[in-house]
Formats: sequence, C-alpha cells, structure tokens
Amino acid sequence: MQYLSVHNARILAVLAVFWLLLSGHFTALLLMLGAVSVLLVIWLIRRMDRVDGEPVRVWPTFGLAGYLLWLLWSVIKANVDLALRVWNPKLPIRPVWDRLDTSVETPVEKTLYANSITLTPGTLTTDVHEDHFMIHAVSQEGLDELREGEMERRVRKLGL
Repeated sequence: MQYLSVHNARILAVLAVFWLLLSGHFTALLLMLGAVSVLLVIWLIRRMDRVDGEPVRVWPTFGLAGYLLWLLWSVIKANVDLALRVWNPKLPIRPVWDRLDTSVETPVEKTLYANSITLTPGTLTTDVHEDHFMIHAVSQEGLDELREGEMERRVRKLGL
C-alpha cells in the first residue's frame, strides 16, 4: 500500500500553499502548526477513502468556478429576500417542509446539491434519500424556486 498517493500529495501541496497564503506568517511555530493541520486533513481524507471505499477526485475547473459564482449570486439574492421578509410584514414568513424530488445520482452531486440548498438562506436540506430530499423553507416561494430545477441542472452539468 502506498503511504502517500499522488492525489494526496497534490492535495497536500494545495493545502500547504493555501494555508501559507491565508496565514502570511513564516515563524517556526506557525509553520509547524500549519504543517500539522495539513497532515491532519490528509490523514482524515485517507481514512474517509478507506472507510467508504469511494475516493472522490474533484479538482477545480472553470465549470465548478462558474457554479460557485452562480451559487454566490443565489445566496446574495436569498439574503435580500429573507431580510425583506423579516422587515416587511406584507411578505409573510410561512415555513414549509416538503419533499423535493431529484435526479442527481452520484454521492458527490447529492452532497453538493444538498449543501448548496442549505447554504442558500431561507432553505435547509433536512434529509437526503436516494431520489428525493426533504427541504425546509421559510416560504413556499423558496421551495417552488428549487422545484424549477435551475440549481439541480447546474449541479448535474458539472458531471461530478
């Protein structure tokens, strides 16, 4: 068994550079703590891959970057909508909890889709099943927007 695969070595390098960029400090203590943090993440990744038997290889692409920008815009719009609902009594908050049928198939697509829903203010994925999610939303409009399927289409287009 190879101790550090090429994939994990790439992740180690990316995490180390990312940590250095965010930290900006080069003292011995902070470099050591950064190295321990990166190695801990690599250890957790290896352990998860061993347990579920399905190593995931997702690398940043233009498609993923485009999706994340679209998701950021969706989060901003949902924040404004939620703030307006809180401040304006004419826009009621009437929570709903219902089933959202989905056709995403892979575990990575399901995870990305469910987490994207939860990241969007006013909606929350409460349960993930093979062919549907259970969604809580602060209004029926939020659930209806998910049913239109734009987010699901974008996740499926990534081909994860």
